[in-house]
Amino acid sequence: MVIGLLAAVEAGTLGAGSVAGGEYLRNMADARVYDDGRMKWVEVCFCAEPLAEERPFWEAFFDLVRVRVAHARSRCRDLTGAEPWACCGCDCTARLEAKLAGEGRGFLDALREAAGR
Repeated sequence: MVIGLLAAVEAGTLGAGSVAGGEYLRNMADARVYDDGRMKWVEVCFCAEPLAEERPFWEAFFDLVRVRVAHARSRCRDLTGAEPWACCGCDCTARLEAKLAGEGRGFLDALREAAGR
């Protein structure tokens, strides 16, 4: 599984066929892994149910233990219709990603190490 995931990331084919496009590759580039094996990433998701469309792609490689919405959906400008696609440049996404960057270890580095590269 490690080599399959790494190959898909390196080839740029992770999530091929999904409407999320390059979001999968960005997620893996920014993801963090912890000593206990947990992994976290921030995904910009426009589904009414978080990861409704992406779940099958992720479940091919991960056990999704917990998926959380970043903030109260009533405040989401995209969801309320106030600003379509607002999450792409949302300050809550940027804050979460900045916080996450200081935690754990880069996932792709750990993945390459596990694959012997």
